[in-house]
Amino acid sequence: MPAMTKKVITRFAPSPTGFLHIGGARTALFNWLFARHHGGEFKLRIEDTDRKRSTEEAVDAIFEGLNWLGLGGDGEVIHQYARRARHVEIAQQLLDAGKAYHCYCSKEELAEMRESARAEGRPMGYDGRWRDRDPSEAPEGIDPVVRFKSPETGQTVIKDQVQGDVVVQNEQLDDMILLRADGSPTYMLSVVVDDHDMDVSHIIRGDDHLTNAARQAQLILAIGWELPIYAHIPLIHGADGAKLSKRHGALGVDAYRDMGYLPSALKNYLLRLGWGHGDDEIISEDQAIEWFEMDGLGKSPSRIDFAKLENLNGHYIREVESNETLLSLIRPNVEKSIERPLTEDEVNLLINAMDEFKPRAKNLNDLADSTLFLFMQRPLKFIPKAEKILSDEARQILGLLASQLEENSEWHIESLEQQIKDFAESKELKLGKVAQPIRAALTGSNVSPGIFDILIWLGKDESLARLKEQAL
Repeated sequence: MPAMTKKVITRFAPSPTGFLHIGGARTALFNWLFARHHGGEFKLRIEDTDRKRSTEEAVDAIFEGLNWLGLGGDGEVIHQYARRARHVEIAQQLLDAGKAYHCYCSKEELAEMRESARAEGRPMGYDGRWRDRDPSEAPEGIDPVVRFKSPETGQTVIKDQVQGDVVVQNEQLDDMILLRADGSPTYMLSVVVDDHDMDVSHIIRGDDHLTNAARQAQLILAIGWELPIYAHIPLIHGADGAKLSKRHGALGVDAYRDMGYLPSALKNYLLRLGWGHGDDEIISEDQAIEWFEMDGLGKSPSRIDFAKLENLNGHYIREVESNETLLSLIRPNVEKSIERPLTEDEVNLLINAMDEFKPRAKNLNDLADSTLFLFMQRPLKFIPKAEKILSDEARQILGLLASQLEENSEWHIESLEQQIKDFAESKELKLGKVAQPIRAALTGSNVSPGIFDILIWLGKDESLARLKEQAL
C-alpha cells in the first residue's frame, strides 16, 4: 500500500434505481472503514443522471439502508444531476484543447458500423470517423455528440491495490461519448469530474468497473488531473459460485433487516466477504476500523453463506447487553402477531425473561416468535412435533400432575422443580418423560426455555389451565 501523502477521502456512489444492494452495502462498508482507519472522510454521491430510472423512493431506500447499517456519509450528499453544468464545462475545456471533438454520425451510420464490425469479427466500438474531420463537413439535421479523443496507441495501466497492475491496450478502447446529442453529460464524464471535485483519493468499488477505470484514467490524465488510487474488489457470488442474483435470495439490505438480522451482524458478515484478518471471524466495529487495510482484500469472489450469517447473527443477539433494547426490536412483531399492544406487566415479563429466550434465537423474528406462547389465548395451536409428544400416555401424565400441582401454594421454581421430580420418581418415569409433555402443553412447541421458568412466567392459574386442557 502506498504511503498516504494526502488526506484519505473515499466515496460511495450508488445509482438510485432501487434498494441498497447487498453488494453495494459491502462496497460502502469497505470505503467507510478505510476512511475511518486513516482518519479521513467517507462521502456519499447519488449518481442520478439517468432521469428515467432514478426515483426519490430509491434515494430514500438507499439512505435508509445506509443509516440502518451506521454508514452515514461525512458532509453534504452530492447529487450528480445537479452538477451537470460543471460536467459540461470540463467537456468544453477538452474540446478547446483539441482532446475531444464533435461527432455527427447518424443512428443509421452507427448501426451499420456495429454490423460491419460484427461481421468482420472486430470490436464493435466507434471507428473514429469524425475524429479529425472538419466540422464544416457536418450534415444538416444532426445534433452532434462530443467524443473523447482516446489514445490510439500504447497502453493504459491501472495500478490496482487488489488486482495488481491491470494493463489495457489503448487500441481496444474507442472514443467514448462525453456529451450526448442533447448536451447532457454521460456517466463516464460525470464520475471523473465529481471524483476530482470531491477530492476523492481512493476509489474502492466492484471489479465490474475495471474497464471503466481504464477509460476514466485516460480522461483524468487528458484533463491534467492526478489519478486516484484504485481498488477493485471481486463481486459477491451465490453459494453455487454464480454472480449473485434474485434466484439466490435476498439482494437488498432492507430484506435482511426484515428477516431479523442485526446491522452489527450483517456488517461483520459483509466485512468477511472478501476481506480477512488472520483467522478472526467475529470482528467488532472498533476492531474493523483499527485493522482495515487494502492488503486484507482478496482477489477471488466470495460466496454468500446464509448459515454462517445466521450463526453470526445469533452471536450478536446474545451479545446485546440490554434486554430493553432487544424488546424494542421484537416488540412490533410480537404485537402484530398477538394483534394487541403488550401490557406493562407483559413488557416487564419479557425484559426479565429475555436471557432465557435469546440463546436459541438466530434472528429477531425467531426471537419474537419464541415468546408468543406467553400471550396465546387458549386453546393453543400446536406444531406437529408437539402434537406427537402429546400421546394418550402423556395426556394421562398431565392429568395426574395437574392435580398435584394444584396443591402447590408457593409456586416458585424450587418448589415446582422438587414437586415435578418427586412426581416423576413416584411414577418411575425419567424426568424427560414428564417435562416434554409439560413443555408441549404449555407452549404448543417441543422447544422452549426451561419448563420451570415457563410455569413461573405463566403463573399458577394459566399454567394449570393449559395442562388440564391437554390432560386425559
